[in-house]
Amino acid sequence: MGAQTAIDSRLPKLTRQYRSWCIDSIRWDYVNPREDDIIVTTSYKAGTTWMQGIIANLIFAGNEPPAPVGQLSPFVELRIMPLEIVLSEIEQQRHRRFLKTHLPMDAFRFDPRLRYVYVGRDPRDVFMSLWNHHSSYTREVSVLMNTLPGRVGPEKPECPEDIHVFWRDWITRSLFEWESDGYPYWSHLRHVQSWWNYRHLPNILFVHYADLLADLEGGMRRVANFLEIKLPESVWATMVRNCTFAEMKAHGNRYAPPDIDNIFEGGSQTFFHKGTNNRWREVLTPPELAQYEGRGRPRADAGMLALARTREETVIWLGGA
Repeated sequence: MGAQTAIDSRLPKLTRQYRSWCIDSIRWDYVNPREDDIIVTTSYKAGTTWMQGIIANLIFAGNEPPAPVGQLSPFVELRIMPLEIVLSEIEQQRHRRFLKTHLPMDAFRFDPRLRYVYVGRDPRDVFMSLWNHHSSYTREVSVLMNTLPGRVGPEKPECPEDIHVFWRDWITRSLFEWESDGYPYWSHLRHVQSWWNYRHLPNILFVHYADLLADLEGGMRRVANFLEIKLPESVWATMVRNCTFAEMKAHGNRYAPPDIDNIFEGGSQTFFHKGTNNRWREVLTPPELAQYEGRGRPRADAGMLALARTREETVIWLGGA
């Protein structure tokens, strides 16, 4: 009994609810997990769809999935997707399921039977991608997010015209009282730290966006090994090609979230924007970069910052893993 208690004490506990104009963490209470489920988790704009595409290719051996990946792998806590439809569609799946979440670890009901793939990315690159995302919502979806019953907290704010105003809000304001940044979404740094705190658990794999850019096939093989998916060598060239940014963007509606044309101006071509890192170098000013350094480092341990910092700055990546 004592040993079991010691093990349990090291497992994550659900202690928070994240409910806003965008998400509602309570929706996960209605998901019936299967013991071979895969959960793709990021804060946001850190390679979520890329990893969903990778896992779809691994599950279906490079063949076209039976439905668009965004439908097979739903963003469960997203409020604008009718929960009844989401639950019905995932319950009907007979293949191995892979679901998506942007919830911090303390807002998620952790299940030791499942496999979790966490994708990290430099926060400055996350911010640049988030700017494209937040500034591209259609007017119709913004109205829906604000008027849909069940919203908790303030309405979705209009996107400022100036990216530097958006940066100031994102790095200094919070939508939730227990966070200090991330407005009008949630804190990227706190999200990463909440998962990194449980890096000792064998069913969580940390993957870095920069590593996928540097060696896509190597990263895909690492994910396949973690998920215990064994595939013939003959399918790997097709799978790797399928998962390049150019190929995923060319077939955007196959990978993007459902109803993407009504969510973003420009549809999937806006959603798949650049797929690159370091665009922030030409945008963020020295004071803004100092602001990032000042807010990030004091609240994050050295290991977690390996997830947060750029590849060339990282001396030790996940303790050498």
